[in-house]
Amino acid sequence: MSRRPYPLFENVEILDAGAEGKAIARVNDLVVFVSFAVPGDIVDIQVVARKKSFCEGKILRFHKYSERRTEPFCSHFGTCGGCKWQNMPYEDQLKFKQKQVDDNFTRIGKFSFPAIREILASPLTTEYRNKLEFTFSNRRWLDYADMQLPAEERQMNALGFHIPQLFDRVLAIDHCYLQPEPSNHIRLAVRDYALQNSLSFYDARNHTGFLRNMLIRNTTTGHVMVIVVFGEEKKEAIAGLLEFISERFPEVTSLMYVINLKHNDVITDLETFLRKGDPFILEEMPPATEGGKPLNFKIGPVSFYQTNPLQAFHLYRTVFEFAGFQGHELVYDLYCGTGTISNFVASSVAKVVGIEYVPSAIEDAHENSVLNGIANTVFYAGDLAKLLDAGFVRENGQPDVIITDPPRSGMHEKVIEQILEIAPGKVVYVSCNPATQARDIALMNEKYEVAAVQPVDMFPHTHHVENVVLLRRR
Repeated sequence: MSRRPYPLFENVEILDAGAEGKAIARVNDLVVFVSFAVPGDIVDIQVVARKKSFCEGKILRFHKYSERRTEPFCSHFGTCGGCKWQNMPYEDQLKFKQKQVDDNFTRIGKFSFPAIREILASPLTTEYRNKLEFTFSNRRWLDYADMQLPAEERQMNALGFHIPQLFDRVLAIDHCYLQPEPSNHIRLAVRDYALQNSLSFYDARNHTGFLRNMLIRNTTTGHVMVIVVFGEEKKEAIAGLLEFISERFPEVTSLMYVINLKHNDVITDLETFLRKGDPFILEEMPPATEGGKPLNFKIGPVSFYQTNPLQAFHLYRTVFEFAGFQGHELVYDLYCGTGTISNFVASSVAKVVGIEYVPSAIEDAHENSVLNGIANTVFYAGDLAKLLDAGFVRENGQPDVIITDPPRSGMHEKVIEQILEIAPGKVVYVSCNPATQARDIALMNEKYEVAAVQPVDMFPHTHHVENVVLLRRR
């Protein structure tokens, strides 16, 4: 029996911008999600997937373009999976991000909260990222012009970004606006060198090929780190490519490489070899208080550091302001990563206790304290759900403030239970996912009230929004 064809909805107005960068329409009582539309567009939508309470579709025709629509600045818009809101003015992006926080708190959290503060706009809307990872592939995404060429004339090797939902297809990027130079120059030069020297690009289906990935990291202080990941251990070819990068780009202060023979792209469990320069780059951040000393942070090949460094200061400054430190406080920093928030607030409190499950991040956190002459921090590596218990509090003291910055999935329920048991006077909750943040705060609502909410835009032209919430014990 054949499946009933999906419907075509005609002359539908796009009403809102929603999760995952998709726009929202409504046909009768059915919610329809589509990509690359702007509220105010009137379109024909072909449904491609149907769920119980919503469906997903693609736009077949525009009847009217929204007055909100703007011309995307990137030639790869619509194919590349990033920067999906380029077709919307930045001011509108900010409004929809703030609305996203409000909607999640209202619909998921169902708790009372004060008026949300105006979202903090990013100082830069292009070239704001300090880290990008590129993929080598022997299956380049072909556009219409490529398809007109005979098969033997098509260049199938590419260095760029994965096409969404296609693990083996990579889009060859001409120019990316996310990271400042020399990022584009390095990527294009390495690609050309690889093609000219017949170096094999990785085959993700068969797990073969010499060139796998390349990471480029930079700092506002002018340091540049390049890490090339190889899928085969060919010493002469590796040395040749690295020597080319070193000579062509003397501004690279840290040149490293990794041999990855596994079937996945994770390199945190692999040895990183230093070819040139330092095994880290240095970032500088202004102090939390006026008149204080700037902080320096070492960033290694697998260290976590906020990818929008200029906006990271405003994010941490919001955390500092919400906590309202008086100088005597004992602070727990949960999911502390490499200790950036811990070290940022340390000069204004009595002591900071940081906890993170990644041991290498804790090593970085300790090293960053030493680098900045900070002596009132202590860091623990371990599973928060197991480590944060009554015994841990007896050993380290009863915190006055808990700062928590969990991953997108939010806090483990046992961690929430422990926070409620510890019952500090304040909890400052930093989140990159207001939906899971709303879920977690709802579980804490009986003991804590929401005192302040501050969205922060860390990723312009995307739907992502960071959010800081101050919780006060009732």
